[in-house]
Amino acid sequence: MHKVLLVDDEGWNRDIVRTFGAWEALGLEIAGEAEDGQEALRLVGELTPQIIITDMRMPGTDGVMLMNELHARFPEIKVIVISGYDDFKYAQSAIRYGAMDYLLKPIDPAELNAVLGKCVKELEDAFSIPGDYALDLGVSFSLAQHKQLMKVHFNELNCEEVSSVLDAVSKELEQAGIGKPGALRQAAGEMLLLLKELMHGNGLEDNGLAAELPQEVLQSGSSMIVFLKGIYTAGLEQLIGQRKFKNKLNLDEVRQYIDAHFAEAVTLEALARAFFVSKEYLSKVFKLEYGCNVTDYILHLRMEKAKAWLAEESIPIKTVAELSGYEDVGYFYRVFKKHYGIAPGEMRKQGSGLKMSNPKG
Repeated sequence: MHKVLLVDDEGWNRDIVRTFGAWEALGLEIAGEAEDGQEALRLVGELTPQIIITDMRMPGTDGVMLMNELHARFPEIKVIVISGYDDFKYAQSAIRYGAMDYLLKPIDPAELNAVLGKCVKELEDAFSIPGDYALDLGVSFSLAQHKQLMKVHFNELNCEEVSSVLDAVSKELEQAGIGKPGALRQAAGEMLLLLKELMHGNGLEDNGLAAELPQEVLQSGSSMIVFLKGIYTAGLEQLIGQRKFKNKLNLDEVRQYIDAHFAEAVTLEALARAFFVSKEYLSKVFKLEYGCNVTDYILHLRMEKAKAWLAEESIPIKTVAELSGYEDVGYFYRVFKKHYGIAPGEMRKQGSGLKMSNPKG
């Protein structure tokens, strides 16, 4: 049985969801209920649900803030949004944080059960594990930070750091006492899905990458890491071959790479290494083509994205900072004010003319 957590500040709304859901038929059970996002996050740690059904407008920690935290800390949880407000901004936030669907009140039982069925199918397809085994959110939590680092190092073609991340994954799983075959399969599956995402994001085919995990891989954490190192190395070799053996540097590809990864720790040095040129050469030709250096381009792009997100009042300024690539909110405030001459909160109050533009002009 997959666990479901209901989140809504109105008890009667939770009653309706509980009544309309075909829980037993879908192999689901309601494990708990919460009245706001803060309580929901506490219950996630206690109950380890696989599906969360949440309202958006709640006192305190609302649905947007809840989804932001879930997206960062528990990306494997399936989220269904139910709201009484036909509000495009809420729908945008739901989509941005990977919601399975956005349903409006009054709830249609058929629509609710259809999306619940979709959640169940994705959960079962993602980790096809023999016997009874529920997804272990402890595994996902242990991997979350390492997966973020892996994205950066893989895209920078940093083979040594990719290997180091996988070693850190092994150590993390060992310290957490995660050694059962089911948990190892989940960990391997999540890292495989990440590799597929990274390859597709770089225009590479995964060629049926590890459609099935060999049983011997799941005998121990060390054997799993050896297996993952092998396939990550193969993926990196494909990406290196794609970039290294082109006739000349393609600045459009460099710009597209920055546009896709602006919220990460993108530096001139890392870009130069990733595209097999010197940082001096890359800096020179980039400025000739786009009229600004790489650092200024990234800063302008981050600020334009932040400016647009500030127009959506449902997104907390802290979340805007994180989406724009700033973990330190205080630093984000200083950079934003220096760039625009006005603090983020003041710009939000003004509320007009917030529109993204192309940094090139």
